[in-house]
Parts: sequence; C-alpha cells; structure tokens
Amino acid sequence: MRTDMGKVSKFSWPKVVVRKWLNIPTGADEFHSDYDIHGKVDERRKSCSDEDHYVFVPEDFSEGWLFEAAGGIKPPPVTDSLNLRMFVGTWNVGGKSPHHGLNLSDWLRSPAPADIYVLGFQEIVPLNAGNVLGAEDNGPAAQWLSLIRQALNSNPSDLELAQRYDIATEARTPSSPQLEHQASVKPRISFSNLLSMEDEIDKEDFVTLLNSNSSLYEEGLASPTCLSDNPKQRRFCLAASKQMVGLFLCVWVRADLYQHISNLKVSCVGRGIMGYLGNKGSISISMTLHQTTFCFVCTHLTSGEKEGDEIRRNSDVAEILKRTKFSHSLRGFKEPPPPQTIFDHDKIIWLGDLNYRLAAGCADTYELLKKNDWQTLLEKDQLRLEQRAGRVFKGWEEGRIYFAPTYKYLTDSDDYVVQTSKSKEKRRNPAWCDRILWKGEGLKQMWYSRGESRFSDHRPVYSLFSVQVNLAKNPNYNARSCPPTLSGKSALASACVAKVQAEELLLIPRVQSCLNTTSRF
Repeated sequence: MRTDMGKVSKFSWPKVVVRKWLNIPTGADEFHSDYDIHGKVDERRKSCSDEDHYVFVPEDFSEGWLFEAAGGIKPPPVTDSLNLRMFVGTWNVGGKSPHHGLNLSDWLRSPAPADIYVLGFQEIVPLNAGNVLGAEDNGPAAQWLSLIRQALNSNPSDLELAQRYDIATEARTPSSPQLEHQASVKPRISFSNLLSMEDEIDKEDFVTLLNSNSSLYEEGLASPTCLSDNPKQRRFCLAASKQMVGLFLCVWVRADLYQHISNLKVSCVGRGIMGYLGNKGSISISMTLHQTTFCFVCTHLTSGEKEGDEIRRNSDVAEILKRTKFSHSLRGFKEPPPPQTIFDHDKIIWLGDLNYRLAAGCADTYELLKKNDWQTLLEKDQLRLEQRAGRVFKGWEEGRIYFAPTYKYLTDSDDYVVQTSKSKEKRRNPAWCDRILWKGEGLKQMWYSRGESRFSDHRPVYSLFSVQVNLAKNPNYNARSCPPTLSGKSALASACVAKVQAEELLLIPRVQSCLNTTSRF
C-alpha cells in the first residue's frame, strides 16, 4: 500500500510519464534525512582520482584561488584520525514489500558493532510498466526504513555491551586516554594481520582463527573504536535515503557522528529502457565525515546470461561513472568545491546487484555446487574475468569470496532453480550477482559474507570495513542532535527533505583559468 507521499493524482500521471521518457529531472537531487544538512568542510584533500595531484587552499591565500600541484606545495599533514567500522549490505528483494515481522538481524549482524550502515536494495517494487513509467511508489521504502530503524536502535545486546565496556560518556578524539584504554584490553590479532595470514595458512585454520578473533569483538574484549560501542552513543540516525523506481539506498550513522557530516548530496543515473529509465541504473550518495569524503554507489546492472551481456554491464558501469554528478550551490572563495564526481571522493563503496554471471562453458556447475567448490566456479565469474582483463572496475578491490552463489533460488527454499527440473521459473545458472567493491586509501575489509534469508530469490550480502577518517582540527559545524525516534509510516513522512539548488558552479571556470596562470606564491 502506498503512503500518502506516494499518491499522485491520476491527472498528473501523464506528466510523470512524459518527464521520465524525456529524462526531465523530477526531484532526482532530493533525498530524505533526519536532518537538513548545511555543514561545510574546510579543505579539499587527496581523492581517488588525484593520483599525484591534489588541490590545496593555503590559509593565507585571501582570494581563495585553488592551486594544482604535483610534488610542489604540500598540504599540512593531517595527524589526527579516527578509526570507525562501516557495515555495507546489498539485497535484491525481488519486488516484494517487507512484512511487519521480517527479521533483519541475520543480514545486519556483524562480528563487531558498526558506526555507519550503508544499505542498498534492488527491486523494492516490481519492475512493471506502472512503476517504471508512472509515479514512484515509496510505500515499500518507508516500510524498509521503519524496519531498519527498529533493528538498529533496539539491539538486544546493548545492555550487555554497557556492562562490559568501561568508556567515557562523551565522545573523544584519539588521544592518550584512548590509548590507555586500548592498552588495558586483552591482546588480540588485528584484522589486518589476519588478512595477511590468509595466504600462509590453509582455509580451515584461517576460518577458525577468524571466528575466534571475531568473538573478542562480540564479547567486548577489544575494539578498534571503543568509544563507538557505548550503547548510549550507538543510536542511529538516517543520514540520507533515496529511491529510484526499484533501487533504494540509505545511509545510517551513529547519533554522535551526525554533527560531523556535511555536503550530503545524491545523484541518480537511469540505465534501463532506452538507456535512461530507472528500472536499471544507480543511486549515489556523497557525504563528508569530518575531513573525509565518501561516495556510496548502489547499482542494478543489466540482467541476462547470454553471451555478450557482460559487455552491456561493463557499459552500465562506464556510463554511471561518467554521468554521476553531484551539484552544489556556489560556495565562498575560501571554500573549495566538494566532490563533483565519483572519483573525486576519498573513499568509494560500490554495492548492488551487478548481475555478472558465470561465463559459458561451465558445464559441470551442478556437480561443483554439490561439492561446495566455490573457488572452481569463481574461475568462471564474469566480473573477475572482465576486471582482470581491464575492461571494468580497473583499480577497484573486492574481498575473497568464501560463500555460495547468491542467485537464483527457488521461492522460500534453499535450492537453486537449476537444481530442479520441476521449477516453472527461469532456469538461471547460479551466480554471484550481488557484490561489494571499494576504492580508496584507509579502507580495510574485515568481513565479507552473505545472509540466509529466504525472502527473495537472492541472498543478501554484507561486508564490514575498518575506515580511517581524518579529523578536522578546527571544526566549524552546526550542532545537531538526533530527533525523537519515529515509527511506522511517520518515519518517512516526518523526515525533512533536503533539496539541492541547481546552480551553475561558476567557480570552476575561474579556478581553471587561475591554474593556467603563473603561481602567485
């Protein structure tokens, strides 16, 4: 059932269709959030696209011109940093709306409590003509937000954590008190060391060691960011959420982190019918946390397992990278412009139903499935083959896969469609369609796994990252606090809508002309 926000007059429906067919923007830069964000960041740091170049704004440069340097002027080193944990999950829910009793704990579980949750969905509504061409049905999105809010803010382990952690009541930046706390905990093997040991020990011992090490996190014996595990500080707020037809992306952050978020923007790219409609494509959310810029890209790429379909998926990725733009209002001369493209960000997460299948020629798929021989099957994985050939995601990283293919399952079953001849569904070969990739320094994957919910024909996938965030030395943010928790349909209806003003960035041509002139310092 649609919420009141999703109801559109039948007389306005033709206008919606025309706008979609002609690709006329209809609020694509609007998103839902618990707050209206008007923060700012003081300086532009090195991003994923900079390579040996970076942009630096000297404090004493009164006119605020930007100067491009390569090994010349160096920005002051950022000495303070914060280590956070970020949970990233993706799930194709097959066009089904969630029921009230749906348990998300299996998907949202983590070997350690997270500070940021990035959750992407595909097909939250059926991809029929009415939803693709007509008014957007945001009823299911409101239901998902309500379930997620409830799951994140009613963790039964909170009381247990409160008893096991001895932490201050106020957030602290990394300093000597925190180092003293870290020195008081029991020793453990770091996840970075675990990952480096992965190739040195056999798989069974590695998994055993990993599980035993993760239990330290669950028991509260050690944590990369002890401050974030205080239950009083772990209430989560919705930073931003955005829907495009069946695609849905939402970002949740710990309440005490929210005041340090600025420059929240969204960008949608349709890659469906005619290469523009939203039955396939991407939603990207850009944000700045302290002095670090993040970009989260949730995608649903071209489907199909015919020969050559992987080329269409490669094309989708290229177009999304090309067409994703974050519009910003004109800023002061002393404020460098926030990231405009995906590669302008320091840290990038790409998640979703990428739809890459197993390459043709894997005739013994069924036998390998029975043996749980995932590594042999992965040798035919199109995404890995295309990436190694340099045709897509060049320079991106993905963790090792130790879980079964996530698609395509029989409804409410643990059996793949290919395993039964009685199935009336499309006989799709199993594949790892649902993936999480990343790019940028200061990102370390700690966990990469899948959930076992039978809700759809896909299994959800999730990953836990350790994230290094650079802190602002002289923060100048507007203080914000989490509003009262909302429930049910009021959660989305009461969220404020942050609207981006479509102003031309006149600063950019002026900056470019400055870069072409002789330096004045």
